[in-house]
Amino acid sequence: MRLPDPLRGGLQEVLVLTFAATGRGNCVEVDGTPYVYVRTASGSFVMRADCPHRGGPLHLAAEGPEGKSLICPWHERRTATVRMRQRIPAVRTGRTVRAVLPHPPQAEVSHQHRPLSPALAC
Repeated sequence: MRLPDPLRGGLQEVLVLTFAATGRGNCVEVDGTPYVYVRTASGSFVMRADCPHRGGPLHLAAEGPEGKSLICPWHERRTATVRMRQRIPAVRTGRTVRAVLPHPPQAEVSHQHRPLSPALAC
C-alpha cells in the first residue's frame, strides 16, 4: 500500500497487516519486532510487545496510575499510552485488527500468540 510521506512530500510504501485481536495469533512479528493489540482502561491500540528501554516483555506490563502509562515488568520503566496510541494506526473489526506498521511491504512476517497481562486485556 502507498501512503503520503509527510517528510518528503511523495509516497512511501507501508506494511498493512491483519491479525487476531485476541487468542491464538494475537501477535504479529515483523522483521523480528513483535506487535500486539491491547485494551486498557484508557483505550485500545496496537503496540510493540517489547519495552523500548531494554526489550522487556511489555505485553505483560501493569497499567500505571490513572491509566496513562504501562509499567515494564523487568525494570518498572513507564511508557506513556498516549504516545503508543498515536504511533501505529489500527482498526479493530470484530475479532481482527488491521494495522499500518512502520516496515516495508517485503518485510518478513509471522503470526504468533503472546499472553497479555490482565491490565492489557480489559
